Amino acid sequence: MNDDSRISASDELAEQKRARSMTGAELREWGMKEVAYFRTITHEGATLVAIHAADGTPVGIAEDKDSAVDAILEQDMVPTFLQ
Repeated sequence: MNDDSRISASDELAEQKRARSMTGAELREWGMKEVAYFRTITHEGATLVAIHAADGTPVGIAEDKDSAVDAILEQDMVPTFLQ
């Protein structure tokens, strides 16, 4: 692992920590291209995971938390869980 990849991993962890401690207003201001949040929902009796942009715009549905996180990471966004 070179120094650049260690810095990138460290930066990513710092961004994830920052996202988890933000208020709702801060999360919305952070921007739709940088962060997405997910939360569990019930739809027609099934438990699913809704994915939203930082401003609350629905952007997708996943079958489970891991799939939601994978989808968010594929878009180079930081995932955060909203309860």
